[in-house]
Amino acid sequence: MHAHSQALVGELTRKALEFRIDVLNMVLTNESGHIGGSFSVAEILTSLFFHHLRIDPDNPKWPDRDRLVLSKGHACPMLYANLAHRGFFDPAELTTFRSFDSRLQGAPDSNKTPGVEVPAGPLGHGIAIGAGMALALKQRSSKPSSQSAPSSRASAGRVYVVLGDGEIAAGVIWEGALAAAKYRLGNLTAVLDYNGIQQTGATADRLPLEPIADKWRAFGWHVVEVHGHNVAEILDTLDRCDEVHAQPSIIIARTVKGKGVSFMEYDHRWHGKSPNDEEYSAAVAELEKEIAKWQN
Repeated sequence: MHAHSQALVGELTRKALEFRIDVLNMVLTNESGHIGGSFSVAEILTSLFFHHLRIDPDNPKWPDRDRLVLSKGHACPMLYANLAHRGFFDPAELTTFRSFDSRLQGAPDSNKTPGVEVPAGPLGHGIAIGAGMALALKQRSSKPSSQSAPSSRASAGRVYVVLGDGEIAAGVIWEGALAAAKYRLGNLTAVLDYNGIQQTGATADRLPLEPIADKWRAFGWHVVEVHGHNVAEILDTLDRCDEVHAQPSIIIARTVKGKGVSFMEYDHRWHGKSPNDEEYSAAVAELEKEIAKWQN
């Protein structure tokens, strides 16, 4: 496990805040999109894309790359912001979100958008897809790729799946979890965005999930719980999970729906709501105030 500097933690925290403004701009411009779940996963995706994932924006299909599956596909505005600023496409393209003929649709499409690994929209399929990817990578020849790696971490690529807590009520999630444990997929790490709120209200009121950590352990997974907006914890935990080789890992990230804008936090109405001009201005002002605290 690597020690992560305060400078790195500050940089990624600032980026996650800035990308929230990108999300607001995307949703406001097109009057549709999902803010709440994009905000709750901001630090998770930014930590992955800007530090942890072994990827090459100039070669998105590099065979030995790490794969990220955004199972909660409606949070794609935050995915697109990360992909754009990571270099997969011009950030100016973010303004086309959900427009006709845009590569940035309301659900991610791997046939259109560089850096997107699988289409996502129908919820619940990420673990099964990720397990299939991880099994294929595990079974693939260990012969090094002829293409040079942009990082020194030795492996044929790992798979990361980002889940929403509402979607894990789907039975296929648990079928995938069983399969991943059966095949001892140590190259598979899931991150659960456990914000407690889904489209219609509190997740616990719809279908209680607790004891969530014990459930995953019973299914044969290595389980770690973290503060999902603490970049240092996220980075350290991702490193630790890379060292688990005999079973798949899941990081239960305790997050806040709408994190970063006070009047959006914990409010299920912001699951898929577009802000008006006044709400947009107030949200940007809050985020810019936080960004200023993390400037170098």
